[in-house]
Amino acid sequence: MSDKIDAVKKEIEDLREKIRYHDRRYYVLDDPEISDKEYDDLMKRLAGLEARHPSLKTPDSPTQRVSGTLTEKFPPVTHSVLMLSLDNTYSLEELRGWEEKLKRMVKRDIEFEYFAELKIDGVSCSLMYEAGALTIGATRGDGQNGENITANVRTIKSIPLKLTASLKKLPRFIEVRGEVYMTKDQLKKINEQKAEDDEPPFANPRNAASGSLKLLDPRLVAERNLQFFAHSFGSVHEYTFDSHADFLECIKKWGIPVSPHNRSCRDLEEVIAYCTHWQGIRDSLPYEVDGIVVKVNRFSLQKELGQTLKSPRWAVAYKFPAHQATTRVDRIEFSVGRTGIITPVAVLKPVPCGGVTISRVTLHNFDEITRLDVRERDTVLIERAGEVIPKVVKVITSKRDGQARKIVPPKKCPVCNGAIQKEKEEEVYVYCTNPDCPAKLKQSLLHFASRGALDIEGMGESVVEELVSRGLVKSIVDIYTLRKEQFLGLPLFKEKKAVKLCAAIETSKKRGLGRLLYGLGIRHVGEKAARILAETYSHIDAFFTLKEEELKEIHEIGPVMARSIVTFFSQGHVRTMIKRLKQYGMDVTAQVLSRRHGILQDKMFVFTGILEHFTRAQAQSQVEALGGKVTSSVSRSTDFVVAGKDPGSKYQKARTLGVKIITEDEFRKML
Repeated sequence: MSDKIDAVKKEIEDLREKIRYHDRRYYVLDDPEISDKEYDDLMKRLAGLEARHPSLKTPDSPTQRVSGTLTEKFPPVTHSVLMLSLDNTYSLEELRGWEEKLKRMVKRDIEFEYFAELKIDGVSCSLMYEAGALTIGATRGDGQNGENITANVRTIKSIPLKLTASLKKLPRFIEVRGEVYMTKDQLKKINEQKAEDDEPPFANPRNAASGSLKLLDPRLVAERNLQFFAHSFGSVHEYTFDSHADFLECIKKWGIPVSPHNRSCRDLEEVIAYCTHWQGIRDSLPYEVDGIVVKVNRFSLQKELGQTLKSPRWAVAYKFPAHQATTRVDRIEFSVGRTGIITPVAVLKPVPCGGVTISRVTLHNFDEITRLDVRERDTVLIERAGEVIPKVVKVITSKRDGQARKIVPPKKCPVCNGAIQKEKEEEVYVYCTNPDCPAKLKQSLLHFASRGALDIEGMGESVVEELVSRGLVKSIVDIYTLRKEQFLGLPLFKEKKAVKLCAAIETSKKRGLGRLLYGLGIRHVGEKAARILAETYSHIDAFFTLKEEELKEIHEIGPVMARSIVTFFSQGHVRTMIKRLKQYGMDVTAQVLSRRHGILQDKMFVFTGILEHFTRAQAQSQVEALGGKVTSSVSRSTDFVVAGKDPGSKYQKARTLGVKIITEDEFRKML
């Protein structure tokens, strides 16, 4: 029996080592050696063995990345070595001045060697490894005390749960420090989903990374696809490094990711050339950087130079000029979104910033107005870093004069004059409660008719504007009462266009429950969630009696979404709306095709570029309904790469690997 257990134990260890190796190839080196299916098979085999032999399960196993439980709070962590901040320089002259200060401090003729690193605009994080195993992940906090976010850190797949031993032994203990960050593409993806759910977007990748690390559910953190680069260490036991370059090279061999753009510099002139180079092309990087960190390379010199109370003397940050500009707030407008959220928007004197001209910027909510103390006619500093939305950084109060006017939140809806309220007292957003508010109605109709929802081709902004302004449509259901003659009475409508739109409206009745749920515009319910809800509950009537507890049992449905769904279907006007939709022939049942014998059974798809006839969620749904699978990365096991307009790096990788590439039209024919 002992021999059998030993054999199982050895197989488990072998599987863990293989998975760790392939994790590093995929998440750190971006150079996978096996297909997604082969990787999944390794994980399934390991999970199966651990399930049958729970005594052999360990915290550093690749199967233990995501905890299934919610974190109630983040306990404090005291850093054994202070996590100091860096002094900043804002010009090359200041950088040269910093070196002169170093030379005066050592009081002898010496040529400094430096190490230069991109300053990732992320969130500082500490990783503690004991005997090679990750034991604690913590935030920087105030530099002395941080928060224990281990469960969330474990979800970051580029962070190894167990270090890989190299020729030299592993340290008994090491605390590695670095930046948790989010890529620009990932931020764009999250903000697109937030826009669909009528939620305010993250202002920049750093805010998104910080907010993600503070989520109480590690499963949600895992979905955010955070990344990590190491840049230093706090304390280390039973191990020594000669230089910063030596340290980074060592931890890289242990499996900890470091930036591929780091560079050793023989002198300050090489540092300056490095700074100038990256300042010119920083926007080409997939993540945000706001400067260069310059460090004295030799640890013996670092020790000699020492530190102040706040920062090390042997390191400094050269900060890039921000994408900022100053301008005037001409006035504040209040916009009403599809779900009724009233958002203050600053109308600015147009100003160039970050490569575009900015004339409007959202202030998000009235708490943000109070925090900034922004007023009409104020001079403000705005910022647009990379491709993210512009924001007001601060008010330049020294330029405030007697013309500045405080912003008074509206007491009624600025569009329909209806009542407004907060869903909860502690919430920062204010809503118009009138379901037939024209502002909500226009946006609701456009959303209802959008491609991801009921897909009513021809019902664009101009048509919706005419229908609402002329009183032909006073609720979503009214579009199903429209006749050809009414369209012919609108500008730009002739027989052919009117007939085509009537046909599109009629066809929309057969889209099925999932797309109807999405089209109804329930707060926090996007395309994916709507599809899952439809697959779980096959008829819309089921939603009128559902409880929050039942909905929260679905893995993808959290407490906020569950509450929103129950609240939506508890309203009397929603019952009336659904009843009327049924009367006009709307299909309110799920359309779920059999996946067992689909024509795309076990075929692996990857989508790249802009699709004209589908959203990504629709395309994925079509593939899955016919038995196929969709992944986000191209490998040798990929069967088809569907290339839309302006395909990205996945297209090139598919060509390199010889994966079949098809157009969107070919994909449609395949379906």
